Amino acid sequence: MNDKIKPFDEKMEKTISVLSEDFASIRAGRANPHLLDKIKVDYYGTPTSIQGVANVSVPEARIIQIQPWESKMIKEIEKAILASELGITPNNDGKIIRLVFPELTEERRKALVKDIKKNAENAKVAVRNIRRDAMDVIKKLGKNSEISEDEEKTIEDEIQKATDKRIAEIDKMCEAKEKEIMTV
Repeated sequence: MNDKIKPFDEKMEKTISVLSEDFASIRAGRANPHLLDKIKVDYYGTPTSIQGVANVSVPEARIIQIQPWESKMIKEIEKAILASELGITPNNDGKIIRLVFPELTEERRKALVKDIKKNAENAKVAVRNIRRDAMDVIKKLGKNSEISEDEEKTIEDEIQKATDKRIAEIDKMCEAKEKEIMTV
């Protein structure tokens, strides 16, 4: 890969990893500890992830169990979960918090698929914008005679191939997540 397009390729790769994180935080009717990744708890004045103050486990397919290392953190964790967009009410027995995930309705599944497609489309737009920026830089280098016409064409082809590869990757991720959501 040409050094001139490496930074653009890295930006495209970052777009893919952000999309992957977004998809991991979408709940598919089964318990997934990654749903808690974006939720922060106030730990002695510092916003900290739930995994940073408790053991998080999945004892059953639709239950996440959170066992805080300090019992006083139960209230803070519950407050953070209620304030999040998770849409689940935590249950606690004084020592352990349990999040029980209900089965998704057909309507909710379709709404989630719509969100997934929107996120995938936004990622594609981001990749295409990165391609456009890369093409502009290469054209400018060609105009200033810093690279030959042949080199310019070769680099533009590489940029296009990298873009096509990322778009295909996004489509595959979207398809897999849709399948996961729609599987009852």
